Amino acid sequence: MKSMLKRPIGVFDSGIGGLTVVKALTETLPTESIVYFGDTARVPYGTKSKSTVIKFSLENIEFLLRCGVKCIVIACNTASAWALPELSEYFRVPIIGVIRPGAHAAAQYTKNKRIGVIGTKSTVFSGAYEDAVKEVDASIKVYSQSCPLFVPLVEEGMVRGAICNQLVEDYLKKIKRSQVDTLILGCTHYPLLTNSIRAYMGKKVKLVDSAKQAARDVRGVLMGTQMLTDSKAKPKYKFYVTDEPQHFHNIGKRFLGRVIEHVDKVNGQH
Repeated sequence: MKSMLKRPIGVFDSGIGGLTVVKALTETLPTESIVYFGDTARVPYGTKSKSTVIKFSLENIEFLLRCGVKCIVIACNTASAWALPELSEYFRVPIIGVIRPGAHAAAQYTKNKRIGVIGTKSTVFSGAYEDAVKEVDASIKVYSQSCPLFVPLVEEGMVRGAICNQLVEDYLKKIKRSQVDTLILGCTHYPLLTNSIRAYMGKKVKLVDSAKQAARDVRGVLMGTQMLTDSKAKPKYKFYVTDEPQHFHNIGKRFLGRVIEHVDKVNGQH
């Protein structure tokens, strides 16, 4: 049991966006070590079938288990939507997704019972956020919108300016007209657009970052299973990708808020 405490938290995503979840974890659990796996050779997951996303997710978890992790966070909203129910049946290690924590937080925040959700096409199509919100309160109305161009916008660093503002308006005008008082940022890239989204939606609309909510859930799970680290040693962070690491290394700072010192490439089906 003692050795379990010192094991790292495993995090996987289809690419680089999951680093916003790593950032949230380092802020919420600053003494925990983390192993991050980005399946950059097969990104994006948001356009792939449910069976393919489940297959990829199984492979990602098997890799992280070989790294000796004590719990796993699915930082990818698409994988959380499509694969989490299946994965929970396969593995004994605790697995936490990003959808339920964000949805449950939003359901508690809303005063007028009108919640907006923005995400990739497959996340929105899955209805996973709506289902999770209605677990808390079936009377809440959920208005969803896919925003496919937000991901390339963020990766190009265009998180402010005329093009960004125009896209935010185009995607969010229907949700704004629906008079939501809470908006879930249902993709790991979207927190980087917080300022532009808030400027358009107005300060009265509460923005819910699923990454931060998931980090709180991880803390709760580790406390509940008595697996919080008791180590006084400096935590270690390891990063693995399935494609050329240089791009990940170059723009990772945008998502993580710090320079990534080293990225390892994993060959084949990891």
